[in-house]
Order: sequence, then structure tokens, then C-alpha cells
Amino acid sequence: MAGFLDYSEGTTALHRANPLTKIALAVSICVATFLASDVRVLLLFILLELLVGLYAGIGKKTISLLGGFAVLGCVMFVIQTAVVRDGTAVFLFMTDRGIDTGAHVALRLIAFALPLMQMLTLTRPVDLSNAAVEVLHIPYRYAFTITTALRFVPIFASEMSQIIEAQTARGVGFDEARGLHKLRLMLPLAAPLLISSVAKADDTALAAEERGFYLRTRRSSYKRYPFRAVDLSFFVIAALIIVVGALF
Repeated sequence: MAGFLDYSEGTTALHRANPLTKIALAVSICVATFLASDVRVLLLFILLELLVGLYAGIGKKTISLLGGFAVLGCVMFVIQTAVVRDGTAVFLFMTDRGIDTGAHVALRLIAFALPLMQMLTLTRPVDLSNAAVEVLHIPYRYAFTITTALRFVPIFASEMSQIIEAQTARGVGFDEARGLHKLRLMLPLAAPLLISSVAKADDTALAAEERGFYLRTRRSSYKRYPFRAVDLSFFVIAALIIVVGALF
């Protein structure tokens, strides 16, 4: 997952929108995916997310994420078809009811996960935390904790990649291992990753305290996050998406 949550520069309307507007838009798609009952509508939402990624300049990341979630979706599809035994037998152990349920679960998984990942890629963590504190009046320590956790995901992924490369250079067969064998090789690497993670967390906490972490208020940020016309248009789009999901 390294690089997927890194901020992508751009000048599109999505980049310029209020951070909370982008999160609201992503949440609206997630809500609509659970409200929608038609497979075609779920496919439409996935297509919409793909178009959003292309428009925002994160097409490659979106396609990569789509491929990863598609694999998980296929696994969920097989599980659902094996579990759901109602309906008419179609092929081997699969029934029409099981196929329908599996298709809904798989597509909902993809349509639910993609927009959140996209909006986090289009939003700086510091802007998200400052906007949450200023607009939603969330205590800064809570907003800082959430955004710091998001920021550490790509850092930890990069750390693990570097550890794997170092072990590969020392003769460990990560480049040839697959599946469970690769997982077994990665388990011992949890210790050095944990040690480096604790060190980074301690350094971050010390730096935040020296910069007046406990003195921060909703007015401490030099940057303001007002809602503009572009935000209003995105809120209208978010409402329409939820309506479409509820109706179909």
C-alpha cells in the first residue's frame, strides 16, 4: 500500500474543495452503495469513482486500488456463493440467489473502499485535521491522532518495503516466495518494524509537544477553511448520489 495514501498535487476542483467537503462526498458514495439494491447502480458508482480518479490526476492509483479490491471482491463472491444455499442451482455449488448475493457483496466492497482512499489521496492530513478542528470543533488532540494514524500508514508500508529489500539483499528469498510462504518469511520482520514504529511515534510526540501541542485551539491554524461555491456544488452532488442509491 505504499504511496496510495500519499497526497497527490493538483489544481482541480476536488483539490481546491474544503477537506470536509471531500470527505462528505466520499461518505455519500459509501452510504449510497449500501442503499442501492441494483447491481447496475453499484457498477455505475464504481465507474463514477474511476472517472473521479482520472479527473483528479490519480488514475493510476485508482486503477491499482481497483485491482486490489477486485481480488478481495472475488474472494467475497466465492465465499457468499458457497454460504448461500437458497435458490436454484446454476453451476456446481452455486445458486442464483448465491450469485446475486455474492455480486452485491463484492461490488459493495469495491464501491465502498475506493472513494475513501481517493479522498484521502486528494487531501493533506494537516488540512483535514485543521478543518475538523475549526469547522466541526473537534478537539485538536483527537483530530491530530486520527490524521497522524493515516499519515503513518504509507510510512510503515515504506519501512516494511525497505526491510524486505534489505533481507532480500542478504539472501532471504522474498523475490521467489509466494502466498503463505512469503507471509511466513514476513512474520519475523514484525519486530524491527515495531521497534522503528515506536521510535518514530516517540519522535513525533516529542516534536508535537515542543511545538505547543497542548496549547492548540481551533484558532491556532494560520489557514482558514471556509465553504465556497465549489463546496456547495459538491454537497448537491453528494445528495443526488444518496438519492440515486436510495431509489435504485
